[in-house]
Amino acid sequence: MKFRSISLLVIAELAAMSLWFVSAAILPDMLREADMGAGRQAALSSAVQAGFVVGALVSAIFGFADRHDPRHVFAITAIGAAAVNALLIVVPPGSIAAIAVRFATGALLAGVYPVGMKIAVGWSARDRAFLVGLLVGALTLGSASPFLMAFFGGGDWRAIVVWASLASAFAGLLCLFVRLGPYHQAAAAFDPRAILIAWTNRRVRLAYLGYLGHMWELYAMWAWIAAAASASYAVSMAEPEATELGKFTAFCAIGLGGFACVAAGVIGDRWGKAEMAAAAMAVSAASALLVAWSFGGPPWLTFTLAIIWGLSVVPDSAQFSALVADASPPEVSGSLLTLQTALGFGLTIATVQLFPFGVEAFGWPVTLSVLAAGPLYGIWAMLKLRALENRPEDAAIASGK
Repeated sequence: MKFRSISLLVIAELAAMSLWFVSAAILPDMLREADMGAGRQAALSSAVQAGFVVGALVSAIFGFADRHDPRHVFAITAIGAAAVNALLIVVPPGSIAAIAVRFATGALLAGVYPVGMKIAVGWSARDRAFLVGLLVGALTLGSASPFLMAFFGGGDWRAIVVWASLASAFAGLLCLFVRLGPYHQAAAAFDPRAILIAWTNRRVRLAYLGYLGHMWELYAMWAWIAAAASASYAVSMAEPEATELGKFTAFCAIGLGGFACVAAGVIGDRWGKAEMAAAAMAVSAASALLVAWSFGGPPWLTFTLAIIWGLSVVPDSAQFSALVADASPPEVSGSLLTLQTALGFGLTIATVQLFPFGVEAFGWPVTLSVLAAGPLYGIWAMLKLRALENRPEDAAIASGK
């Protein structure tokens, strides 16, 4: 029963999260119809993050997934997100209405990803890092799928919107067939006092800082890797071919990272979560700098480096959530995880929104290089956390014992 339920949940998560990067995947084709400034282009992606932050906080405050069956919350929000996303085909491309549609889509997806994690961890008390890794992997593959749709879509961006919406509606229906596990229980509602613990508990604070470094890079990379790769390829290729190869690059770079999440969950449980996170961020920081260095060079080289970047940019995500849960008092762990997610996705609003302005002002290589600052800062936080965990007296003080 566990295998069946987790399998159905992973498929549902993958299908529903295909809505996340729809606008980024279809942006080159939309630009052929509408003239959008850098701000509007970025807003189509950053609005999803903003909506997700608002939706996650509202969901936590009112305890939607605790007061109601989480499968029903997942189903209603996934189907609702599908319906809202479909409105992109009728509103003017790049308009305020289109940005509002993306905001609403992100808000509804807050009932999909976190709720899916809640259902997953209810199936085990021992391999939860692995289960969270599976869900993050599904999120990653789902986020990559619009780029594959766009690659095969032949420039018909409206068809991509419809396909992604249908996938999310299917996900909502599929989740109704998932069973709840034996460890399923209500998570803590949002507690404002958790804000103080996030600052006074050193282990939680360092996990937060590492997560913020990770999020500085992650969604900006995911949102703009197709455009960056296309611009790089266009130096030596015809623009139409460069654009198509850029879409395929984004799918491969983002999608393959999903498989790395599963392996990272297993390694993190055995080797150490902080160590796993630091190793992944070291590779992703180096990859960001190398992709910037290779910009405009041989397409095969940029493609290869982008794949390595994609493989390393996301596997640390589940490790940070597990570190926060490990360091948190049980009665407020749900609140601290909610706050962590809200802060991280709030940061991505700025990085995704400011990225095209950086490209206009400084060019692609410099702007890509700046993304490496996030994981480098995250590595520092993880080294500090590792040192703290090696000192039992400090770990006891930090955890409030």
